[in-house]
Amino acid sequence: MKSIFNTANDHTLALVRLVLGIVFFMHGAQKTLAWFGGFGFHATMHFFTVDMGIPAVFAFLAISAEFLGGIGLIVGFLSRIAAFGIAVNMLVAIAVVSHNGIFMNWYGTQKGEGYEYHLLAIALCILIMVKGAGALSVDRALTKA
Repeated sequence: MKSIFNTANDHTLALVRLVLGIVFFMHGAQKTLAWFGGFGFHATMHFFTVDMGIPAVFAFLAISAEFLGGIGLIVGFLSRIAAFGIAVNMLVAIAVVSHNGIFMNWYGTQKGEGYEYHLLAIALCILIMVKGAGALSVDRALTKA
């Protein structure tokens, strides 16, 4: 269990964790609470399950990974697990949603966007999974003693 929480007192890791956590909390709050221009839990579940054909359990896990994973990263609690959930979420998003190649829709000539954002998020998740939450985290406080 200690290996899940163990992390260095690294402020750069803390910055990466905090920024990633805020971004994914905001995405998750759109899907869960209808904040930041989102549609809320029921509408998002309907979109995922009915419109996209995703099984309800996986739709729920995707919403939870963004919302709860974002909170976990912000406070630095179970950061490796939160980062893993977000990374899986981003891998699925690449496979299911992003069919336009790697780059964003610079000129508005293609339907949808690319998956460069997803790759950046995955890379940051891998850093957190390998190195931990860094400084100013609950994980660090639990292993410091």
